[in-house]
This record gives sequence, C-alpha cells and structure tokens, in this order.
Amino acid sequence: MDTRHIPVLCDKVVDFLKPKSDGVYVDGTVGLGGHSAAILETSAPSGRVFGIDLDVEGLTVAESRLHAFGERCSLINGNFAEMDVLLESHSVHAVDGILLDLGVSSLQLDTPHRGFSFNHTGPLDMRMNLGQTLDSAEQTALTAMKVVNDSTMDVLVDIFKRYGEERYAKRIASRVVQARQQKPITTTTQFAEIVTQAVPPKTFKIHPATRVFQALRIHVNAELENLVSGLDAALSLLKPGGCLCVITFHSLEDRIVKRCFQTCARTCICPPKTPICICEHKPSVEILTKRPVLPSETEIQNNPRARSAKLRAVRKL
Repeated sequence: MDTRHIPVLCDKVVDFLKPKSDGVYVDGTVGLGGHSAAILETSAPSGRVFGIDLDVEGLTVAESRLHAFGERCSLINGNFAEMDVLLESHSVHAVDGILLDLGVSSLQLDTPHRGFSFNHTGPLDMRMNLGQTLDSAEQTALTAMKVVNDSTMDVLVDIFKRYGEERYAKRIASRVVQARQQKPITTTTQFAEIVTQAVPPKTFKIHPATRVFQALRIHVNAELENLVSGLDAALSLLKPGGCLCVITFHSLEDRIVKRCFQTCARTCICPPKTPICICEHKPSVEILTKRPVLPSETEIQNNPRARSAKLRAVRKL
C-alpha cells in the first residue's frame, strides 16, 4: 500500500506551505504519510511535522514510511477537528503551516474489511476510527451497516440527499427498506447491488452507488461537522504568515472551505443593507487561490483518484 500511495497535488501543497528548516507543520490527515514526507524533506534539516489521523491502521503504515525522519515527525491518533487540543498536549501552541487532505485514504479504500468501497466485498462499516461508538452510554458502533438497517426511510432519504446530492434518494431509500425486510444488509457489494437496482437503467459516468457510499461515509464519520471545527482550530493555530492548505474531493467540502475562507478574508461583515460600514472588521487571512487548484492531466493519468481533487489555500494575516 505504501509504495503505491501517491499524495494528491503534493508539489502544489509544498509550493504554498514553503516549508522551512525552523518551521513547525501539521498534517491533519496524515494518511499514509506522503504529504508529510514531502514537507519533512523540504524543511530539512530541522523542520518538524505533527501528523494527525483517526485511523490507527493508517498511522502504522505512516510510521513505517516516516521512521527515517526520527524525532522531526510526531504521529498522533486523533481527530483534526481537535488539533489545537491535541497539539497543546505536545506544548505546541502555534505552527507555520497546516494541511488538511480530506476524504478517504487509499489504504481505507483498498482494504475490504473497512467497508469503504463497492469494488471489494466486505462488511458495511465505513468508520475511519474503528474505536468509534455511537455514544458512551450505548457503546454501539455507528457503522454504515447500522445506519442502513436501522434508520427510517425519511432519515435515509435525508442522508442520501444531504451528503450525496443523490437525485434518486427516495427510490434508493425505498428499495433499501424493502430489501432489509427480507434479510439484513451486511456487505458492501450487497448494498451496492440494491442501489444499482433502484436507479433507472442508463449509461453512468460513475458507478450508480458512488454518491450513496459517499453520503453514508460522511454521515458515519460526521465529516462535514469535523471540517467546520477543524478549519476554526487550524486558523487559530497558525502564526501570522502561516499557510493553511485544504484538499477537498466533493462539492460539499469545497463549499464549506470556500465560504470559510471568504468570510475570514472579508473587510466588512455588516448586514448587506447597511449604508456605511460600522463593523470595523479586519480580515484575518489572505486568499492565495482565487480559484481552486486542480490536478494536471498527467497527475490524473498517474493517479486516477486525484481527478476530483481541489486545493484551496490562505495565509494568516
């Protein structure tokens, strides 16, 4: 897995972060360590990286990949939404650059027992943190299997529409409810087949279950809520002049990042009809990407999973 992993838009990330030898950097979604390795190489001999990830299995691979950098690299099992708290425990209160590479990792997609992909038969799981529970009292794992088999039809429709922007959400939810009455839906390929049968037959550019799998994954891992919290935490941690890079893979994430950056870069936050600015608001960031940076055709050919990536970056003022 490690040798096949290609970090998305890696050169562009390094260009924006401009890693320096005395710098401290955060890779909030370290994954298999590709971006972290590039930052550490560029910031030699003394630059440091704190790599955060929910996935213990991924951290094991990243640790092997980044071992050569020694104490310059510290790996932390946790949620990037709480990066300020996680770094405080390491006596780090401000950093020079932060990267968030959102979505699912290559390791997660290619490991059948994790249940992220309809290309492999596995349990319908989708937890990025395998220790995640629904709540401390219930002690029940919130998996995609639980959501699909226990949620009402209205809840399923809402999940598929809100997080997958799926036009056939109601038809798919109805077919899911019918199917689970016959037997529980337990595997990725079983669920993908149910979704495919619910959608009108036609030629698809993508697999008909793609958006629904995305929706379930986002819901199970509270990805959009974590993104909002993570952006706030990241911007509070950055030193003046520090850079935040965010790579997204679908429109819901990109919209949140774009709006956050625009709000922080505004010079006025008065209500639209206020004739004269009275807020005295000062922008906290400078937007470095007026439009998102996209992968080149060459990168997409070498790494097809990069095709939907978008990179946005800001500099702290």
